[in-house]
Amino acid sequence: MTQAGRLNKRVKISQLVTGSPAVDAYGQPNTSWEEVATVWAAVEPVSGREFWAQQQVQSEITAKIRIRYRNDVSAGMKAEYGGKTYVIQTVIDPLEAHRELQLMCSEGVINA
Repeated sequence: MTQAGRLNKRVKISQLVTGSPAVDAYGQPNTSWEEVATVWAAVEPVSGREFWAQQQVQSEITAKIRIRYRNDVSAGMKAEYGGKTYVIQTVIDPLEAHRELQLMCSEGVINA
């Protein structure tokens, strides 16, 4: 379990939502990012060993964000911290204990 003192960063988590109508006048998707929550988190670069292990599944994992357990966070959402945007690639609930989530993320720009 992550100790509260280690969760010392404020991270904003958002999800992509589709507006109404689904497409605009130019036929482009009518989507925007909606904030799900702002949470206390630990933002950690992925170590070399973890990076190699994750590379077997996801080649772009660059950071692990640890937060308290929530049931409304999923892959495909974005997390923002310190001027950086992270795409949540995988959400891990260690031992399925519902105490914390590990968000395996890639850094980059996401288009709405």
